[in-house]
Amino acid sequence: MPLPTALFDEMLDHARTLPGAEYDVKWGGTRVVSIGGKMFLVCGEAGISYKVDDGDFLALSGLPGMRPAPYLARARWVQVVSLEALAPDDIRRGIERSRELVLGKLPKAQRQAWS
Repeated sequence: MPLPTALFDEMLDHARTLPGAEYDVKWGGTRVVSIGGKMFLVCGEAGISYKVDDGDFLALSGLPGMRPAPYLARARWVQVVSLEALAPDDIRRGIERSRELVLGKLPKAQRQAWS
């Protein structure tokens, strides 16, 4: 069961409300939310992708409806392709954690501005 179109919009709207979030469209239609110029959410035709903790990557990417995100798996990103294993609230929390992980890699001044 593919992800409902409304879920993409709902997750993008949620991500855009997080402090410091910047919305952009890249690569011919892929919707991206970033902080400090670094992506933390990618919504494309194939699914919803976001960064996860290194220790959670293998477990999450092996769940039904989840997989390593194409082109971003080595940076520990997962892609949600169906709602078999995760509910929308789980995805929301994942997006929030992705933002925190990306924020933690930014220079100190930027981290302080958006913490």
